[in-house]
Amino acid sequence: MRIALLTEGARPHSRRGAGGWCDRLAAGLPEHEFGLYLLTGQAGQGAAERPSPAWRGARELALWGRRPGGRVPGALRRRQYARAYEDLVRALVLPGKRAGFGAGLYRLAVLAREDGTLPAFLASAHARRTLERVWRLPGAETSAGQPLVRDVLVAADLLEQCLRPLSAPWYGTGPDGLGGADLCHVVGGGPAALPALVARYLHGVPFVVTEHGLHLREQYLGYREAPYRWPVRALLLAYFRALTEETYRQAAVLTPGSAHDQQWQRRCGADPARTRVVYEGTPAVVRPAAGPEPAAPTLVWAGALEPGRDTELMLHAFAQVHADLPRARLVIHGEEAAPGYRAHCAALAERLGLAAAVDFAGRPGSLAEVWEGGTLAVFSALSQRSPRLLADAMLSGRAVVSTDVGVAREVVGPTGLLVPARDPRALAGACLALLRDEERRARLGLAGRLRAQERFAVEPVIGAFREIYLELVSQYPAFPGGGAGGAAGEPPRPFARPAEYWLADGRRAPDGPGGQGAPDAADGPDGRHGAGPAGSERSEDEGGDAGAQERPGALAEAV
Repeated sequence: MRIALLTEGARPHSRRGAGGWCDRLAAGLPEHEFGLYLLTGQAGQGAAERPSPAWRGARELALWGRRPGGRVPGALRRRQYARAYEDLVRALVLPGKRAGFGAGLYRLAVLAREDGTLPAFLASAHARRTLERVWRLPGAETSAGQPLVRDVLVAADLLEQCLRPLSAPWYGTGPDGLGGADLCHVVGGGPAALPALVARYLHGVPFVVTEHGLHLREQYLGYREAPYRWPVRALLLAYFRALTEETYRQAAVLTPGSAHDQQWQRRCGADPARTRVVYEGTPAVVRPAAGPEPAAPTLVWAGALEPGRDTELMLHAFAQVHADLPRARLVIHGEEAAPGYRAHCAALAERLGLAAAVDFAGRPGSLAEVWEGGTLAVFSALSQRSPRLLADAMLSGRAVVSTDVGVAREVVGPTGLLVPARDPRALAGACLALLRDEERRARLGLAGRLRAQERFAVEPVIGAFREIYLELVSQYPAFPGGGAGGAAGEPPRPFARPAEYWLADGRRAPDGPGGQGAPDAADGPDGRHGAGPAGSERSEDEGGDAGAQERPGALAEAV
Protein backbone atom coordinates (compact mmCIF):
# COMPACT_ATOMS: atom_id res chain seq x y z
CA MET A 1 0.00 0.00 0.00
CA ARG A 2 1.03 3.64 -0.41
CA ILE A 3 1.73 5.41 2.89
CA ALA A 4 2.37 9.14 3.24
CA LEU A 5 4.66 10.05 6.16
CA LEU A 6 4.00 13.58 7.40
CA THR A 7 6.45 15.19 9.79
CA GLU A 8 8.34 18.37 10.67
CA GLY A 9 11.98 19.01 9.87
CA ALA A 10 12.23 22.04 12.16
CA ARG A 11 10.21 24.55 14.09
CA PRO A 12 11.14 27.59 16.17
CA HIS A 13 10.72 26.19 19.68
CA SER A 14 11.26 22.43 19.39
CA ARG A 15 13.52 21.09 16.69
CA ARG A 16 12.83 17.62 15.30
CA GLY A 17 14.51 15.92 12.32
CA ALA A 18 12.83 13.73 9.73
CA GLY A 19 15.45 10.99 9.71
CA GLY A 20 16.11 8.17 12.15
CA TRP A 21 12.74 6.79 13.18
CA CYS A 22 11.08 7.33 9.79
CA ASP A 23 14.07 5.68 8.08
CA ARG A 24 13.81 2.62 10.31
CA LEU A 25 10.07 2.34 9.76
CA ALA A 26 10.35 2.46 5.95
CA ALA A 27 13.30 0.03 5.94
CA GLY A 28 11.42 -2.41 8.13
CA LEU A 29 8.31 -2.42 5.91
CA PRO A 30 9.69 -2.81 2.37
CA GLU A 31 6.41 -4.31 1.18
CA HIS A 32 4.84 -0.83 1.38
CA GLU A 33 5.58 2.30 -0.62
CA PHE A 34 6.44 5.27 1.60
CA GLY A 35 6.51 8.93 0.63
CA LEU A 36 7.83 11.71 2.89
CA TYR A 37 5.98 15.02 3.20
CA LEU A 38 8.11 17.38 5.24
CA LEU A 39 7.31 20.70 6.90
CA THR A 40 10.68 22.43 7.16
CA GLY A 41 11.83 25.65 8.75
CA GLN A 42 12.69 28.64 6.61
CA ALA A 43 13.58 28.06 2.99
CA GLY A 44 17.30 27.60 2.37
CA GLN A 45 18.19 26.09 5.74
CA GLY A 46 21.37 24.12 6.16
CA ALA A 47 21.88 20.44 5.61
CA ALA A 48 21.17 19.67 9.27
CA GLU A 49 17.50 20.29 8.60
CA ARG A 50 17.30 18.22 5.43
CA PRO A 51 15.87 14.69 5.23
CA SER A 52 18.28 11.79 4.88
CA PRO A 53 19.38 10.65 1.39
CA ALA A 54 16.92 7.75 1.60
CA TRP A 55 14.14 10.28 0.96
CA ARG A 56 15.32 11.79 -2.31
CA GLY A 57 11.73 12.26 -3.46
CA ALA A 58 10.62 14.06 -0.30
CA ARG A 59 8.06 16.84 -0.76
CA GLU A 60 8.86 19.90 1.33
CA LEU A 61 7.00 23.01 2.44
CA ALA A 62 8.70 25.89 4.29
CA LEU A 63 6.55 26.42 7.35
CA TRP A 64 8.24 29.50 8.79
CA GLY A 65 9.68 32.62 7.24
CA ARG A 66 8.54 34.49 4.13
CA ARG A 67 5.16 33.38 2.85
CA PRO A 68 4.83 31.70 -0.56
CA GLY A 69 4.05 33.96 -3.49
CA GLY A 70 0.75 33.91 -5.31
CA ARG A 71 -2.05 36.03 -6.66
CA VAL A 72 -4.47 38.00 -4.49
CA PRO A 73 -8.07 36.72 -4.22
CA GLY A 74 -10.87 38.69 -5.84
CA ALA A 75 -13.55 40.51 -3.88
CA LEU A 76 -16.04 37.61 -3.78
CA ARG A 77 -13.44 35.03 -2.85
CA ARG A 78 -11.97 37.41 -0.24
CA ARG A 79 -15.36 37.59 1.50
CA GLN A 80 -15.58 33.78 1.49
CA TYR A 81 -12.12 33.51 3.01
CA ALA A 82 -13.02 36.15 5.60
CA ARG A 83 -16.11 34.22 6.75
CA ALA A 84 -14.14 30.98 7.16
CA TYR A 85 -11.27 32.78 8.87
CA GLU A 86 -13.68 34.52 11.22
CA ASP A 87 -15.20 31.16 12.20
CA LEU A 88 -11.75 29.82 13.00
CA VAL A 89 -10.73 32.86 15.09
CA ARG A 90 -14.05 32.81 16.95
CA ALA A 91 -13.34 29.22 17.92
CA LEU A 92 -10.02 30.35 19.40
CA VAL A 93 -11.18 33.32 21.45
CA LEU A 94 -14.87 32.69 22.23
CA PRO A 95 -15.47 29.82 24.67
CA GLY A 96 -18.92 29.05 23.24
CA LYS A 97 -17.64 28.74 19.66
CA ARG A 98 -14.85 26.18 20.09
CA ALA A 99 -16.77 23.50 18.24
CA GLY A 100 -16.48 25.59 15.06
CA PHE A 101 -12.72 25.22 14.76
CA GLY A 102 -12.88 22.23 12.43
CA ALA A 103 -15.53 23.78 10.18
CA GLY A 104 -13.49 26.96 9.72
CA LEU A 105 -10.29 25.01 9.14
CA TYR A 106 -11.78 22.74 6.46
CA ARG A 107 -13.56 25.60 4.74
CA LEU A 108 -10.25 27.44 4.39
CA ALA A 109 -8.68 24.27 2.99
CA VAL A 110 -11.43 23.82 0.39
CA LEU A 111 -11.14 27.46 -0.74
CA ALA A 112 -7.33 27.20 -0.90
CA ARG A 113 -7.62 24.05 -3.01
CA GLU A 114 -9.89 25.84 -5.48
CA ASP A 115 -7.79 28.90 -6.25
CA GLY A 116 -4.54 28.84 -4.22
CA THR A 117 -4.90 32.39 -2.88
CA LEU A 118 -5.07 31.54 0.84
CA PRO A 119 -1.49 32.72 1.69
CA ALA A 120 -2.15 36.11 0.12
CA PHE A 121 -5.42 36.47 2.02
CA LEU A 122 -3.89 35.51 5.38
CA ALA A 123 -1.18 38.14 4.88
CA SER A 124 -3.68 40.85 3.85
CA ALA A 125 -5.03 43.79 5.79
CA HIS A 126 -8.50 42.25 5.45
CA ALA A 127 -7.41 39.21 7.51
CA ARG A 128 -5.80 41.45 10.14
CA ARG A 129 -8.98 43.52 10.48
CA THR A 130 -11.03 40.33 10.84
CA LEU A 131 -8.69 39.06 13.54
CA GLU A 132 -8.73 42.36 15.43
CA ARG A 133 -12.53 42.67 15.32
CA VAL A 134 -13.18 39.15 16.57
CA TRP A 135 -10.38 39.25 19.14
CA ARG A 136 -11.97 42.31 20.76
CA LEU A 137 -15.56 41.08 20.77
CA PRO A 138 -17.45 41.10 24.09
CA GLY A 139 -16.98 37.73 25.76
CA ALA A 140 -13.65 36.98 24.09
CA GLU A 141 -11.05 35.41 26.34
CA THR A 142 -8.69 38.27 27.21
CA SER A 143 -7.48 37.11 30.63
CA ALA A 144 -3.98 37.43 29.23
CA GLY A 145 -4.61 41.13 28.56
CA GLN A 146 -6.31 43.19 25.88
CA PRO A 147 -4.60 42.78 22.48
CA LEU A 148 -2.82 45.85 21.16
CA VAL A 149 -2.40 46.73 17.50
CA ARG A 150 1.09 45.25 17.50
CA ASP A 151 -0.35 42.04 18.98
CA VAL A 152 -2.77 41.80 16.06
CA LEU A 153 0.05 42.25 13.55
CA VAL A 154 2.26 39.62 15.21
CA ALA A 155 -0.58 37.11 15.75
CA ALA A 156 -1.83 37.48 12.16
CA ASP A 157 1.64 36.71 10.84
CA LEU A 158 2.02 33.67 13.13
CA LEU A 159 -1.42 32.32 12.20
CA GLU A 160 -0.54 32.63 8.52
CA GLN A 161 2.52 30.46 9.09
CA CYS A 162 0.57 27.95 11.18
CA LEU A 163 -2.11 27.63 8.46
CA ARG A 164 0.36 27.44 5.59
CA PRO A 165 0.00 23.63 5.18
CA LEU A 166 -3.63 24.17 4.12
CA SER A 167 -2.36 25.56 0.82
CA ALA A 168 0.38 22.96 0.25
CA PRO A 169 0.47 21.46 -3.28
CA TRP A 170 -0.01 17.97 -1.82
CA TYR A 171 -3.71 17.37 -2.24
CA GLY A 172 -5.49 15.61 -5.06
CA THR A 173 -5.33 12.03 -6.29
CA GLY A 174 -2.30 12.19 -8.59
CA PRO A 175 0.99 10.33 -8.03
CA ASP A 176 2.21 12.92 -5.51
CA GLY A 177 -1.16 13.73 -3.95
CA LEU A 178 -2.24 12.68 -0.49
CA GLY A 179 -5.60 11.75 -1.96
CA GLY A 180 -3.87 8.91 -3.79
CA ALA A 181 -2.40 7.43 -0.59
CA ASP A 182 -3.95 4.50 1.19
CA LEU A 183 -3.27 6.14 4.53
CA CYS A 184 -1.29 8.97 6.12
CA HIS A 185 1.08 8.54 9.04
CA VAL A 186 1.69 11.72 11.05
CA VAL A 187 4.93 11.67 13.03
CA GLY A 188 5.11 14.33 15.69
CA GLY A 189 1.62 15.86 15.62
CA GLY A 190 1.04 19.60 15.51
CA PRO A 191 1.24 21.31 12.09
CA ALA A 192 2.24 18.01 10.48
CA ALA A 193 -1.29 16.77 11.17
CA LEU A 194 -2.90 19.55 9.11
CA PRO A 195 -2.30 17.90 5.69
CA ALA A 196 -3.61 14.60 7.07
CA LEU A 197 -6.77 16.31 8.35
CA VAL A 198 -7.32 17.92 4.96
CA ALA A 199 -6.69 14.64 3.10
CA ARG A 200 -9.20 12.91 5.32
CA TYR A 201 -11.78 15.65 4.78
CA LEU A 202 -11.31 15.93 1.01
CA HIS A 203 -10.56 12.31 0.10
CA GLY A 204 -11.47 10.15 3.08
CA VAL A 205 -7.87 9.00 3.66
CA PRO A 206 -7.44 7.62 7.22
CA PHE A 207 -4.43 8.64 9.25
CA VAL A 208 -2.32 7.42 12.17
CA VAL A 209 -0.63 9.80 14.64
CA THR A 210 2.64 8.87 16.36
CA GLU A 211 3.93 11.20 19.07
CA HIS A 212 7.19 10.48 20.87
CA GLY A 213 7.20 13.97 22.33
CA LEU A 214 3.75 15.51 22.68
CA HIS A 215 3.52 18.58 20.46
CA LEU A 216 0.97 20.42 22.60
CA ARG A 217 3.01 19.90 25.77
CA GLU A 218 6.09 21.21 23.98
CA GLN A 219 4.17 24.30 22.91
CA TYR A 220 3.00 24.98 26.47
CA LEU A 221 6.59 24.75 27.66
CA GLY A 222 8.08 26.68 24.73
CA TYR A 223 5.69 29.63 24.77
CA ARG A 224 6.58 30.47 28.38
CA GLU A 225 9.75 32.05 27.00
CA ALA A 226 8.53 33.01 23.53
CA PRO A 227 9.32 36.63 22.59
CA TYR A 228 5.65 37.69 22.37
CA ARG A 229 3.20 39.44 24.69
CA TRP A 230 0.79 37.28 26.68
CA PRO A 231 -2.26 37.90 24.44
CA VAL A 232 -0.32 36.53 21.43
CA ARG A 233 0.91 33.52 23.39
CA ALA A 234 -2.60 32.76 24.63
CA LEU A 235 -4.04 32.95 21.10
CA LEU A 236 -1.37 30.67 19.64
CA LEU A 237 -1.73 28.16 22.47
CA ALA A 238 -5.49 28.15 21.90
CA TYR A 239 -4.81 27.35 18.24
CA PHE A 240 -2.47 24.45 19.05
CA ARG A 241 -4.89 23.13 21.66
CA ALA A 242 -7.79 23.21 19.18
CA LEU A 243 -5.64 21.60 16.46
CA THR A 244 -4.58 18.84 18.85
CA GLU A 245 -8.16 18.12 19.90
CA GLU A 246 -9.31 17.97 16.26
CA THR A 247 -6.37 15.71 15.37
CA TYR A 248 -7.13 13.29 18.19
CA ARG A 249 -10.81 13.32 17.27
CA GLN A 250 -10.24 12.48 13.60
CA ALA A 251 -7.26 10.10 13.84
CA ALA A 252 -8.00 6.45 13.14
CA VAL A 253 -5.27 5.31 15.56
CA LEU A 254 -3.05 7.19 18.03
CA THR A 255 0.29 5.64 18.99
CA PRO A 256 1.90 7.57 21.87
CA GLY A 257 5.46 6.71 22.79
CA SER A 258 4.63 5.84 26.41
CA ALA A 259 1.71 5.24 28.75
CA HIS A 260 2.61 8.58 30.36
CA ASP A 261 1.98 10.33 27.04
CA GLN A 262 -1.18 8.27 26.56
CA GLN A 263 -2.66 9.79 29.72
CA TRP A 264 -1.97 13.29 28.36
CA GLN A 265 -3.67 12.42 25.07
CA ARG A 266 -6.73 11.18 26.91
CA ARG A 267 -6.93 14.47 28.81
CA CYS A 268 -6.99 16.17 25.41
CA GLY A 269 -9.93 14.08 24.21
CA ALA A 270 -8.27 10.99 22.67
CA ASP A 271 -10.47 7.92 22.53
CA PRO A 272 -8.88 5.07 24.56
CA ALA A 273 -10.31 2.53 22.08
CA ARG A 274 -8.22 4.11 19.30
CA THR A 275 -5.03 4.51 21.34
CA ARG A 276 -2.19 2.03 21.80
CA VAL A 277 1.31 2.53 23.16
CA VAL A 278 4.19 1.84 20.75
CA TYR A 279 7.63 2.64 22.14
CA GLU A 280 10.08 4.46 19.94
CA GLY A 281 12.47 1.60 19.13
CA THR A 282 16.26 1.89 18.95
CA PRO A 283 18.96 -0.16 17.20
CA ALA A 284 21.05 0.39 20.35
CA VAL A 285 19.47 -2.78 21.78
CA VAL A 286 22.19 -4.77 19.98
CA ARG A 287 24.97 -2.67 21.49
CA PRO A 288 27.27 -4.64 23.82
CA ALA A 289 26.89 -4.03 27.52
CA ALA A 290 29.32 -1.63 29.17
CA GLY A 291 32.64 -3.12 30.23
CA PRO A 292 34.18 -3.36 33.69
CA GLU A 293 33.24 -0.72 36.24
CA PRO A 294 35.73 2.07 36.99
CA ALA A 295 38.12 1.54 39.89
CA ALA A 296 36.61 4.35 41.98
CA PRO A 297 32.85 4.33 42.74
CA THR A 298 31.48 6.74 40.16
CA LEU A 299 28.00 8.18 39.67
CA VAL A 300 27.21 9.38 36.13
CA TRP A 301 24.48 11.93 35.48
CA ALA A 302 23.37 12.89 31.95
CA GLY A 303 20.94 15.48 30.68
CA ALA A 304 20.49 19.11 29.76
CA LEU A 305 21.83 21.50 32.38
CA GLU A 306 18.62 23.25 33.36
CA PRO A 307 16.51 23.59 36.54
CA GLY A 308 14.00 20.96 35.35
CA ARG A 309 16.74 18.30 35.42
CA ASP A 310 17.50 19.33 39.02
CA THR A 311 21.26 19.01 38.94
CA GLU A 312 21.24 20.75 42.33
CA LEU A 313 19.44 17.74 43.86
CA MET A 314 22.14 15.49 42.42
CA LEU A 315 24.87 17.63 43.98
CA HIS A 316 23.22 17.71 47.41
CA ALA A 317 22.70 13.93 47.31
CA PHE A 318 26.29 13.39 46.20
CA ALA A 319 27.51 15.45 49.15
CA GLN A 320 26.02 12.80 51.46
CA VAL A 321 27.42 9.96 49.31
CA HIS A 322 30.88 11.55 49.36
CA ALA A 323 30.75 11.95 53.14
CA ASP A 324 30.26 8.17 53.50
CA LEU A 325 32.50 7.15 50.57
CA PRO A 326 35.30 9.72 50.19
CA ARG A 327 36.61 7.94 47.05
CA ALA A 328 33.28 8.46 45.23
CA ARG A 329 33.17 10.69 42.16
CA LEU A 330 30.35 12.36 40.22
CA VAL A 331 30.57 12.96 36.46
CA ILE A 332 27.96 15.30 34.96
CA HIS A 333 27.44 15.09 31.19
CA GLY A 334 25.37 17.65 29.30
CA GLU A 335 25.25 21.05 27.70
CA GLU A 336 23.90 24.17 29.34
CA ALA A 337 20.24 24.70 28.40
CA ALA A 338 19.55 27.60 30.77
CA PRO A 339 22.00 30.54 30.69
CA GLY A 340 24.22 30.63 33.78
CA TYR A 341 22.99 27.31 35.18
CA ARG A 342 26.30 25.49 34.79
CA ALA A 343 28.13 28.22 36.65
CA HIS A 344 25.46 28.10 39.35
CA CYS A 345 25.94 24.33 39.75
CA ALA A 346 29.72 24.65 39.78
CA ALA A 347 29.45 27.28 42.53
CA LEU A 348 27.14 24.99 44.52
CA ALA A 349 29.65 22.12 44.22
CA GLU A 350 32.35 24.50 45.50
CA ARG A 351 30.23 25.52 48.53
CA LEU A 352 29.53 21.86 49.33
CA GLY A 353 33.25 21.08 49.23
CA LEU A 354 32.87 18.79 46.20
CA ALA A 355 34.87 20.70 43.58
CA ALA A 356 37.61 18.07 43.41
CA ALA A 357 35.15 15.15 43.23
CA VAL A 358 32.71 16.56 40.63
CA ASP A 359 33.55 16.69 36.94
CA PHE A 360 31.41 18.76 34.56
CA ALA A 361 32.32 16.77 31.45
CA GLY A 362 30.17 18.68 28.94
CA ARG A 363 28.77 17.12 25.80
CA PRO A 364 29.68 13.43 25.44
CA GLY A 365 30.93 11.80 22.29
CA SER A 366 28.32 9.07 22.63
CA LEU A 367 25.96 7.84 25.28
CA ALA A 368 27.75 4.48 25.39
CA GLU A 369 30.86 6.33 26.65
CA VAL A 370 28.79 8.03 29.35
CA TRP A 371 27.58 4.80 30.95
CA GLU A 372 30.93 3.05 30.41
CA GLY A 373 32.60 5.55 32.74
CA GLY A 374 30.21 5.05 35.66
CA THR A 375 29.31 2.57 38.36
CA LEU A 376 25.70 3.79 38.53
CA ALA A 377 23.51 5.86 36.20
CA VAL A 378 21.58 8.46 38.21
CA PHE A 379 18.64 10.67 37.14
CA SER A 380 17.38 13.48 39.35
CA ALA A 381 14.86 15.23 37.09
CA LEU A 382 11.65 16.89 38.26
CA SER A 383 9.95 15.66 35.08
CA GLN A 384 10.97 12.73 32.88
CA ARG A 385 8.90 13.06 29.70
CA SER A 386 10.83 10.83 27.31
CA PRO A 387 11.92 7.21 27.91
CA ARG A 388 14.89 7.45 25.56
CA LEU A 389 17.68 8.42 27.96
CA LEU A 390 16.52 6.04 30.70
CA ALA A 391 16.26 3.17 28.22
CA ASP A 392 19.73 3.88 26.83
CA ALA A 393 21.21 3.78 30.34
CA MET A 394 19.47 0.46 31.01
CA LEU A 395 20.81 -0.99 27.75
CA SER A 396 24.35 -0.39 29.02
CA GLY A 397 23.82 -2.92 31.81
CA ARG A 398 24.54 -0.36 34.55
CA ALA A 399 22.11 -0.20 37.46
CA VAL A 400 19.82 2.84 37.41
CA VAL A 401 18.66 5.15 40.21
CA SER A 402 16.01 7.71 39.27
CA THR A 403 13.48 10.07 40.75
CA ASP A 404 9.97 8.64 40.46
CA VAL A 405 8.58 11.13 37.93
CA GLY A 406 7.05 10.97 34.45
CA VAL A 407 7.89 7.78 32.56
CA ALA A 408 10.52 6.57 35.06
CA ARG A 409 8.35 3.96 36.80
CA GLU A 410 6.99 2.75 33.45
CA VAL A 411 10.45 2.34 31.92
CA VAL A 412 12.59 1.23 34.86
CA GLY A 413 9.96 -0.88 36.63
CA PRO A 414 11.45 -3.29 39.19
CA THR A 415 14.93 -3.26 37.60
CA GLY A 416 16.14 -0.05 39.28
CA LEU A 417 15.65 2.09 42.37
CA LEU A 418 13.08 4.92 42.31
CA VAL A 419 13.05 7.72 44.88
CA PRO A 420 10.83 10.78 45.44
CA ALA A 421 11.75 13.99 43.63
CA ARG A 422 13.43 16.80 45.60
CA ASP A 423 14.60 14.37 48.31
CA PRO A 424 18.42 14.37 48.45
CA ARG A 425 18.52 12.00 51.43
CA ALA A 426 16.47 9.35 49.61
CA LEU A 427 18.56 9.72 46.44
CA ALA A 428 21.80 9.45 48.41
CA GLY A 429 20.51 6.40 50.30
CA ALA A 430 19.61 4.58 47.07
CA CYS A 431 23.03 5.34 45.54
CA LEU A 432 24.87 4.19 48.65
CA ALA A 433 22.84 0.99 48.87
CA LEU A 434 23.92 -0.02 45.37
CA LEU A 435 27.50 1.22 45.63
CA ARG A 436 27.96 -1.03 48.70
CA ASP A 437 26.35 -4.12 47.14
CA GLU A 438 28.16 -5.28 44.01
CA GLU A 439 26.01 -8.42 43.55
CA ARG A 440 22.74 -6.48 43.72
CA ARG A 441 24.13 -3.83 41.40
CA ALA A 442 25.04 -6.43 38.79
CA ARG A 443 21.69 -8.21 39.12
CA LEU A 444 19.69 -5.01 38.63
CA GLY A 445 21.92 -3.93 35.74
CA LEU A 446 21.36 -7.19 33.88
CA ALA A 447 17.60 -7.14 34.57
CA GLY A 448 17.37 -3.57 33.31
CA ARG A 449 19.26 -4.43 30.13
CA LEU A 450 16.95 -7.36 29.39
CA ARG A 451 13.86 -5.25 30.09
CA ALA A 452 15.05 -2.48 27.77
CA GLN A 453 15.96 -4.96 25.02
CA GLU A 454 12.48 -6.47 25.21
CA ARG A 455 10.55 -3.19 25.27
CA PHE A 456 12.66 -1.00 23.01
CA ALA A 457 13.72 -3.30 20.18
CA VAL A 458 12.99 -2.16 16.63
CA GLU A 459 11.26 -5.36 15.52
CA PRO A 460 8.19 -5.03 17.80
CA VAL A 461 7.71 -1.47 16.54
CA ILE A 462 7.79 -2.58 12.91
CA GLY A 463 5.41 -5.43 13.69
CA ALA A 464 3.00 -3.12 15.50
CA PHE A 465 2.76 -0.73 12.56
CA ARG A 466 2.50 -3.54 10.02
CA GLU A 467 -0.55 -4.75 11.94
CA ILE A 468 -2.00 -1.24 12.31
CA TYR A 469 -1.66 -0.47 8.59
CA LEU A 470 -3.33 -3.69 7.47
CA GLU A 471 -6.06 -3.30 10.05
CA LEU A 472 -6.88 0.21 8.87
CA VAL A 473 -6.93 -0.73 5.20
CA SER A 474 -9.34 -3.56 5.98
CA GLN A 475 -11.65 -1.15 7.81
CA TYR A 476 -11.59 1.59 5.18
CA PRO A 477 -13.25 0.10 2.09
CA ALA A 478 -12.98 1.48 -1.43
CA PHE A 479 -15.73 3.82 -2.58
CA PRO A 480 -16.77 4.54 -6.16
CA GLY A 481 -15.63 8.01 -7.06
CA GLY A 482 -13.37 8.36 -4.01
CA GLY A 483 -14.21 10.32 -0.88
CA ALA A 484 -15.93 9.08 2.24
CA GLY A 485 -19.51 8.76 1.18
CA GLY A 486 -19.66 7.00 -2.16
CA ALA A 487 -21.15 8.32 -5.40
CA ALA A 488 -24.88 8.67 -6.02
CA GLY A 489 -25.66 6.76 -2.84
CA GLU A 490 -23.88 3.60 -4.00
CA PRO A 491 -22.85 1.30 -1.13
CA PRO A 492 -19.16 0.87 -0.29
CA ARG A 493 -17.29 -2.03 -1.82
CA PRO A 494 -14.82 -3.45 0.70
CA PHE A 495 -11.78 -5.35 -0.59
CA ALA A 496 -12.39 -4.11 -4.13
CA ARG A 497 -8.76 -4.75 -5.14
CA PRO A 498 -7.42 -8.30 -5.61
CA ALA A 499 -4.75 -9.61 -3.27
CA GLU A 500 -2.18 -9.49 -6.09
CA TYR A 501 -2.51 -5.69 -6.10
CA TRP A 502 -0.36 -5.48 -2.94
CA LEU A 503 2.71 -7.35 -4.23
CA ALA A 504 5.83 -6.58 -2.22
CA ASP A 505 8.08 -6.23 -5.29
CA GLY A 506 6.07 -3.31 -6.63
CA ARG A 507 4.42 -5.19 -9.51
CA ARG A 508 0.68 -4.86 -9.43
CA ALA A 509 -2.05 -6.84 -11.05
CA PRO A 510 -3.97 -5.07 -13.79
CA ASP A 511 -6.39 -2.62 -12.22
CA GLY A 512 -9.13 -2.96 -14.79
CA PRO A 513 -10.00 -3.82 -18.33
CA GLY A 514 -7.38 -1.36 -19.54
CA GLY A 515 -4.56 -3.37 -17.96
CA GLN A 516 -1.77 -1.95 -15.78
CA GLY A 517 -2.65 1.34 -14.17
CA ALA A 518 -6.22 1.54 -15.43
CA PRO A 519 -8.83 2.38 -12.78
CA ASP A 520 -10.99 -0.50 -11.66
CA ALA A 521 -14.71 -0.55 -11.03
CA ALA A 522 -14.33 0.58 -7.45
CA ASP A 523 -12.39 3.70 -8.38
CA GLY A 524 -13.63 7.05 -9.43
CA PRO A 525 -12.66 8.85 -12.63
CA ASP A 526 -9.29 9.72 -11.09
CA GLY A 527 -8.49 6.13 -10.12
CA ARG A 528 -8.60 6.82 -6.36
CA HIS A 529 -10.09 4.28 -4.02
CA GLY A 530 -11.59 6.10 -1.08
CA ALA A 531 -11.79 5.45 2.63
CA GLY A 532 -14.52 5.14 5.18
CA PRO A 533 -15.21 6.82 8.48
CA ALA A 534 -12.51 6.99 11.15
CA GLY A 535 -12.35 4.53 14.00
CA SER A 536 -10.53 1.45 15.23
CA GLU A 537 -11.84 -0.92 17.84
CA ARG A 538 -8.48 -2.41 18.74
CA SER A 539 -7.54 -2.26 22.40
CA GLU A 540 -4.30 -0.57 23.45
CA ASP A 541 -1.07 -2.48 23.17
CA GLU A 542 2.57 -1.81 23.71
CA GLY A 543 5.43 -2.15 21.29
CA GLY A 544 9.05 -1.48 21.99
CA ASP A 545 11.70 1.14 21.36
CA ALA A 546 13.67 4.24 22.46
CA GLY A 547 15.52 6.07 19.68
CA ALA A 548 18.99 5.66 18.21
CA GLN A 549 21.55 7.73 20.06
CA GLU A 550 24.90 6.20 19.11
CA ARG A 551 26.42 9.32 17.63
CA PRO A 552 27.78 12.69 18.84
CA GLY A 553 25.01 15.05 19.81
CA ALA A 554 22.55 12.27 20.60
CA LEU A 555 22.27 13.44 24.20
CA ALA A 556 20.82 16.80 23.11
CA GLU A 557 18.14 15.02 21.08
CA ALA A 558 17.39 12.51 23.83
CA VAL A 559 16.61 15.13 26.44
